Amino acid sequence: MIECSALSIRYGETIAVDQLNMVIQKGEAVTVVGESGCGKTSLLHALAGILQPWKGRVNIGGVPVVQIRPGTAIILQEDGLFPWKNVRDNVALARVYQGLDLKEIYEEVDLILEELGILQLKDMYLNQISGGQRQRVAIARGLIQGPDLLLMDEPTAALDMITKEKFQETLHSLYERHQITSVTVTHDIEEAVYLGMKIVVMKDGRILKVIANPYYGQAGIREDLCFYELCLKVRQVMKS
Repeated sequence: MIECSALSIRYGETIAVDQLNMVIQKGEAVTVVGESGCGKTSLLHALAGILQPWKGRVNIGGVPVVQIRPGTAIILQEDGLFPWKNVRDNVALARVYQGLDLKEIYEEVDLILEELGILQLKDMYLNQISGGQRQRVAIARGLIQGPDLLLMDEPTAALDMITKEKFQETLHSLYERHQITSVTVTHDIEEAVYLGMKIVVMKDGRILKVIANPYYGQAGIREDLCFYELCLKVRQVMKS
C-alpha cells in the first residue's frame, strides 16, 4: 500500500504539492491527471523517492520512501535509453550490474521483449526503431527488475494517436498479467480514463477529486458512449 500523508513539496517559494493525502492499494492502477504545473509530476517523483517532501511523508508498505527503492520501476518522459546500445543490451543493463550470468540475463530479456511484441528488434539500435517501440523498450527495462510498483510520467506524450492507443493497450495487459501497482501521470483525459481504476484529478498541488472507474478493463470500452461520459466528468472536475 502507498500512503501520502499531508505531503507537501516546495521549490523555493513555490509550493508544487500542498498537504496532499492519498492511499493507493496494492495492485491498483491509478492515473493522475491535471493541467501543466498542477503538481502531478512532483507527486510522482516523491513516490519514486527522487524528491523528498518539504512536509509530510510518503510510505510504501509502511516504510518511508527516502530514496528509489528496489521494487520501483520508473518510466520518465525522457526514456533514458542509451543510443550506443542495441535494444537487448538496453534492457539487460538493469540486470548486468547485479553480477548475473549474461546468457541467463539475455534469456530473461528475450522473454520480456517477446511479451511486449518487440523480440524481433533485439539487435537493432534506437535510431532504427519508432517512438512507440522505444517506449516498449523502456517498459521492458523496468519489468526486468521484477518491480511491484511501476511509475510513469506522460508515457505516450510523444506518440501519434494510433501508436498511443496501441501502447495503452499494451500497458493495460501488462498490469493485468503482472499484477503490478501502477501510477501514471498524464494530461490526456482519455488516457487517464483508459488506464486508471482510479482517476486522481489534481489542481494547484491538491487533489480535487478521486473518481472510480467502473469500466476499467472492459473490452472495447473506447467504442462505448459511457467511456466518453466518464471523460466528460473528469473534464468537468478539472475545470471546477
